Amino acid sequence: MSLDNATVKPHEKLAAALASELAEVNTLIKERMASKHAPRIPEVTAHLVEAGGKRLRPMLTLAAAKACGYDGPYHIHLAATVEFIHTATLLHDDVVDESAQRRGRPTANLLWDNKSSVLVGDYLFARSFQLMTECNSMRVMHILSGASATIAEGEVLQLTAAQDLATTEDIYLQVVRGKTAALFSAATEVGGVIAEADPAITQALYNYGDALGISFQIVDDLLDYEGTGETGKNIGDDFRERKLTLPVIKAVAKADDTERAFWVKTIEKGKQDDGDLEHAIALLKKHNTLAETRLEALNWAEKAKAALITLPDSDIRQMLSDIADYVVARLR
Repeated sequence: MSLDNATVKPHEKLAAALASELAEVNTLIKERMASKHAPRIPEVTAHLVEAGGKRLRPMLTLAAAKACGYDGPYHIHLAATVEFIHTATLLHDDVVDESAQRRGRPTANLLWDNKSSVLVGDYLFARSFQLMTECNSMRVMHILSGASATIAEGEVLQLTAAQDLATTEDIYLQVVRGKTAALFSAATEVGGVIAEADPAITQALYNYGDALGISFQIVDDLLDYEGTGETGKNIGDDFRERKLTLPVIKAVAKADDTERAFWVKTIEKGKQDDGDLEHAIALLKKHNTLAETRLEALNWAEKAKAALITLPDSDIRQMLSDIADYVVARLR
């Protein structure tokens, strides 16, 4: 599947199918990100929320509920909850990573300051918990609060693992399941839960979100080394931030003594010189780790699609399958 700009992309097709629900989600987000006493909160939040994100995670919640035949109001609350959790993590991530760009625009911490980004992120987390309680479902609260804790745990694990050459692919997967896939799987699972779907369907939705999130993050990490810059990321950011992602972990495992010394210098010790990024990419290509990483992303996307077989046949189910294709189609 290619990303032809002349065709409607799968996430755009899904957004069109969920247009009325997404409008309600956006209205609720604007209402709940308001603050009577701290105008900095809506200023910072609006900068990120209105920056042209695809709203993929809240769309997954809406689509999951719709695929299960839900006709109540609370999938709107849950979709907004998911978006608030996601936005809060982005605000915090940009501070931790000292990022200057997000979705092709200056980050909130660059435009305001780190304190504002951290505290507004905390506010959005609090708002997300307020929203989820309004659904009056302990199971929903258990899933989303658990996902929030898992996300934070994954980020902390990444802090200790990212610059350690002893980090394995299993540890990398644990980080990815924490910081990215946890919210994808929670977003899809609560859609089934709020619809009171059969446990097998709810589990399938969880499995779909988990595999989709893993594929999404692997693709994101791969694009950092072979992207075009159209993704809103600066090519090589992960290398400059000394993050051990899957392509590098695979290359380190195959490295000879000279190559390992290079990775120790640039990743563990953080001593990077002009030309080091280009040399790193050359080593990834030498050991074929970019291609191997691409194959893993494709395999996880196939697992996501396979999980959907349990769901009733519908246009929404096909759109969710197309989303899995779209995630890896970003690789071109």
